[in-house]
Amino acid sequence: MSGFVTVAAVEDLPPGERIIAEVNGTWIIILNVDGEYFAVEDLCSHEEYTLSEGQLDGFSLECPKHGACFDLRHGNPLCPPAITAIKRFAVRVEGGDVQVGGRL
Repeated sequence: MSGFVTVAAVEDLPPGERIIAEVNGTWIIILNVDGEYFAVEDLCSHEEYTLSEGQLDGFSLECPKHGACFDLRHGNPLCPPAITAIKRFAVRVEGGDVQVGGRL
């Protein structure tokens, strides 16, 4: 993925909310945690289940299938059964738009 792609307007993604967008063939969850934006692939590293319906608790996103939790700040698993980090993407706010860039 090269460059940044606009996925939402800032006003459409208030704190505590998330959206799912397909960016260059990859489904990505974009989350607003207290005004800080995070972008991760919509795929659990444990059994490739979608994370988009998972419970968000602070910076922790829980997979709804088996309960694996991931820290959005670095993608690392916080508890079993996952042992591998989820894929993260650069995210920025530019001119009132939330944009997703390449993989971190």
